[in-house]
Amino acid sequence: MTDNALTRWPSREALGREGTSRARRLIAWAVRLLVLGVLLTAAFHSSRAHGWGLAAGAAGVLLAGALAWAFFRTTFEHRLWPSLALIALLLGLAVGGYALGFRSPALVLCCGCAITALERLPLGAGLPTAALALASFAVVDNDSWPTAAVTAGGMALAGYTLRLDAEARGNTQRLLAQERAARVAEAESAALAERARIAREIHDVLAHSLSAQLVHLEAARLLIERGAEREQVLERVVAARGMARDGLDETRQALSALRGELTPLEDFLAQLVSTAPRAEVTIGGERRPLPAEASQAVRRVAQEALTNVRKHAPGAKVRVRLEYGPGEVTLDVRDSGGPPGELAHAGGGYGLLGMRERAELLGGSLEAGPDEEGFAVRLRVPV
Repeated sequence: MTDNALTRWPSREALGREGTSRARRLIAWAVRLLVLGVLLTAAFHSSRAHGWGLAAGAAGVLLAGALAWAFFRTTFEHRLWPSLALIALLLGLAVGGYALGFRSPALVLCCGCAITALERLPLGAGLPTAALALASFAVVDNDSWPTAAVTAGGMALAGYTLRLDAEARGNTQRLLAQERAARVAEAESAALAERARIAREIHDVLAHSLSAQLVHLEAARLLIERGAEREQVLERVVAARGMARDGLDETRQALSALRGELTPLEDFLAQLVSTAPRAEVTIGGERRPLPAEASQAVRRVAQEALTNVRKHAPGAKVRVRLEYGPGEVTLDVRDSGGPPGELAHAGGGYGLLGMRERAELLGGSLEAGPDEEGFAVRLRVPV
């Protein structure tokens, strides 16, 4: 047995009442009341139970109860020397009671001191204290020494069994506390992740919407500088206003998607390409529902890719293909190329970078760059 085991206190969870069932608490109180009743009965039926002897016996029982309560408190607070002092007073009270003729209460006190010392004190202090209490019991007891030895061994075994039971209960309480803390941490982590997801979604929606508005407003500025007709300028301004309205709608849709209220991805892509005069969409593979994050990534990349086509290659033919593969979904957006538009330098150019970061967060990838004809964007997302 190591020094640590000898000096280690039972945990406060083991010494306390937390985690103890109602039935077990009732049994514990019943045992205490029984012991108190035995002490009082033995004191009143003692040969000295008359006059001052009766008063001394009753006072001794009450004092023993008070000392036992204080011992339970000091052991719970892991205060060694006060605990040893209290149990020494209890043993002294037992010896004094025996000297005054209260033999049965003295036996009960010796047994109780031995059992509680093994149960609640560090083993380095509990073993000598229990040995002293059991030795006192052997002196007080009038039975033969084999009987006294067996009784003392049974009490020692009972005290150590109670200690093991209390430590097992304490370990259970600690595990429960750790599990609750882990659940709280997990809930906080999930809440933070959800906030980050919402923030990222709103950021992407607003970035796309504002980028599209900027395209039309920049076109309106160029038209004004060239002295274009009022109708042409108004058309661009109205288009920018429409983009702002669409951005608000997309924000609402994004929030609905985060709550699981997603429209079918195929319908979304069909509606998206309907706004482009030379765009088409095809679907391959076995269609199946996608997780909200994967579906939103596909939608945002498709929107960003078509916005870039309108900026950099207006009038180009666009082919959008969504492929459901084993374990992943692939979005491929390709344009036929063409002369750069007047708005090729409008915007900050961070759209595809944000989409790539979104794809990598999902464990996927996004590739964007020139191909044989024009420009290609390819998104892969595991599902």
